Amino acid sequence: MATSGRYFVGDFIGEFEPGNLVLTGPNLPHNWVSDLPPGSTIPLRGRILQFSEEFIGDLTKVMPELSGLAALLEFSRRGALFTRSTSDKIAPLMEEIAAANGVRRIELFLMILGTLSRARSARPLSSPNYLPDPSGYMSAGMNKALAFIRQNLTQPFGEAELAAIAGQSQSAFSRSFRRHTGMSLVQYVKRLRINLACQILMSDEQASITDICFEVGFNNLSNFNRQFLAEKGMPPSRFRRLLAQNSNTARAA
Repeated sequence: MATSGRYFVGDFIGEFEPGNLVLTGPNLPHNWVSDLPPGSTIPLRGRILQFSEEFIGDLTKVMPELSGLAALLEFSRRGALFTRSTSDKIAPLMEEIAAANGVRRIELFLMILGTLSRARSARPLSSPNYLPDPSGYMSAGMNKALAFIRQNLTQPFGEAELAAIAGQSQSAFSRSFRRHTGMSLVQYVKRLRINLACQILMSDEQASITDICFEVGFNNLSNFNRQFLAEKGMPPSRFRRLLAQNSNTARAA
């Protein structure tokens, strides 16, 4: 990107600056809104390179050496933000590929994918609920506990209750849960509840933030606002306001 402004990837909202480099996976909503004075234009706001997952799959069948790209594509399902150093490496390749043709165009495309696949410190943008359900590789007991959490997310429950559902002692369940999810039960439930709040903010313009707070399972508005800010980098009121601005921009386009 050559401008600055706000960008929306799934349920993520953030600020971008020139050099912003993001890879978005299939079926992931996304939009970039530049901060420009009314009526002003710029010759080039950004460069976009589109390709399908099926295309990469077909390439991999012909060239097994490209099988390492599978991890990159999986990571992109939540939207992947790359560092400025990676962006600086990609920028000249993106500029050249726009005018290239023939074999050179294919060569540049593979160079871009190779650079992205080797990049370090890229971070996911949208929340984990945009990923496929990881239950397929978890134990049956843990699956039952996770299913209980999803079905009773807005209700009070504790670790002892979940441990009993999983058929484990509370200490064993705590260790197993952290190993499977990468976080504590409190962190996991908080994140799911904040994500649910985001979905309501995106789908119901009439619901008050106070009502949403209690609807998703929080019992204190101040704590809800604090946890939302920690998770999303902004309070729920600003999240809703930016969503409205994004919708208005999309309708005007």
